[in-house]
Amino acid sequence: MKSSDGFDARRLRPRGPRNWRMRLAAALAALFACFGILLAMAGTATLLGRPASLGALNDSPVAAVVLVALGVLLLWIGIIGWRLFRRRMRRTSDLNMAPHLMKKRN
Repeated sequence: MKSSDGFDARRLRPRGPRNWRMRLAAALAALFACFGILLAMAGTATLLGRPASLGALNDSPVAAVVLVALGVLLLWIGIIGWRLFRRRMRRTSDLNMAPHLMKKRN
């Protein structure tokens, strides 16, 4: 099939300005997830009888349980946020074609 002279394939994928806010938000969400892992590990170490890794912050078992819960919560929020922002960053790269052109005709 021969393409016409006025056809430009670059129009199907227009390159808009990069969204640095989404990238920054995804990086921040990944940092939250890493910080959540570290907090959960510190709380678990205290519960297992190892020396306190955060000083007076997790001396008691109750404080260690709070650290584990906070760490798991931060990990969960970080993963959800990272996935959401990555999905939003990739959404703009879809083809900009009219829906009726995508249908199969019999």
